[in-house]
Amino acid sequence: MLEKPALKDETVVTCLRTEFGLHVSEITFLPLGADLNTAVYRVVADEETPYFVKLRRGDFDKATVAVPKCLSELGVKQVIPSLPTLAGQLWASLPPYKMILYPFVTGHHGFEVNLTDQQRVEFGATLRKLHTANIPASITNGVPREIFSPQWHQTARRFLAQIENEAFADPIAVEAATFVRAKRDDVLALIKRAERCAKGLQTQLPEFVLCHGDCHAWNLLIDSNNALYLVDWDTLIFAPKERDLMFVGGGLGGNGHTLQEEELLFYQGYGQIQVDPIAMAYYRYERIIEDIAVFCEQIFLSAEGGDDRKQALDYLKANFLPNNTIEIACRSDTTALV
Repeated sequence: MLEKPALKDETVVTCLRTEFGLHVSEITFLPLGADLNTAVYRVVADEETPYFVKLRRGDFDKATVAVPKCLSELGVKQVIPSLPTLAGQLWASLPPYKMILYPFVTGHHGFEVNLTDQQRVEFGATLRKLHTANIPASITNGVPREIFSPQWHQTARRFLAQIENEAFADPIAVEAATFVRAKRDDVLALIKRAERCAKGLQTQLPEFVLCHGDCHAWNLLIDSNNALYLVDWDTLIFAPKERDLMFVGGGLGGNGHTLQEEELLFYQGYGQIQVDPIAMAYYRYERIIEDIAVFCEQIFLSAEGGDDRKQALDYLKANFLPNNTIEIACRSDTTALV
C-alpha cells in the first residue's frame, strides 16, 4: 500500500522487541506495492542493522513463509527467507496483521532496472526449481488448488452493470467509470475468451505444480551486487505450470529485452518444455480480468486511500495501452475461438 496504515509506530516497535528481541532505533514506512492488505517498513535495530518488516492483513497461510524457507534450505539462493521469532516461529501476530521480518536487501525491481541476460536465465532456473522441488506436504497442506473459478468474471460484470446507472462524485471514481464504460466491450470479450479456455482446461485437467502465482517483474528484486531474488510469496497455489509461465513474454516481465528475447533467455534457464496454449491463454486473460476487478473494488467501493486509488486507476488504464497486456494476450493466443 502507498498510504501508511492506522497503526502507531510504537506498536510495531513493541512487537519487534517482544517477538524478535530487536531494539529498534529507527522505523520508516515504505510506500510500496499495490496490495491494500500489505504494509512494509524499514527498521534499524541492534548494531545499526537494517530489517524489512512486512505486515500482512487478512487470510494467512504459513506456507507463504515456510516454502521460501524450505527452498533456501534446499540451496535456492534466489529467495529471502524470513527471520524467526524468539520462539522459533517464522512470523508473529500483531492483530489484525501477521508480522514477518526479513533482512533488508537494498535493490530495485525489474521495472526500475534493465534485467541482464544472465538474470533472465537465472529467473527461469529459479522457477524450475520451485516447480520441481520436493517440499513436504506438511508445509504445503494449506496451499489452495486451482479451480478455474469465475469469481473475477462475476465481479467485473457487476462493476460494468454498476457504472452504467450510478453517478459518482469522487473525481477518481468519475474518471474510472468513464474509462471502463468506454472499454465495456473489450472487458466482456476478455471474459468470454477466459471462459472458453477454462472449459477446455476443465475437460482435460493438466498436471498441477506448486506455483509462486505472482512472479511478475515487480516481484523480481535486483540488489546492489546484481543478485536476483524472487519475493512476495503470498499467492502460492497448486496449478498448471502456466500459472507462472504466463508472465514470461506477457508484458509483465520488466525492462531490458523484447518479449521474444525475454522468453528465449528464460527458457534457457527453465528448460525446454511443452507449454499448454490453452492454459497460457487462460492465465493471461484471467490475470487481466482479476486486475480490472480488483482495481474497480479499490476505486468504487471506497473513497479512502487517495494515492492507492490513483495508482489503481493508472494500473487499470495501462492494461489497455497499445502493445500492453491485453494486446499481447490476444495476439499470443493460439487457441481456436468459438
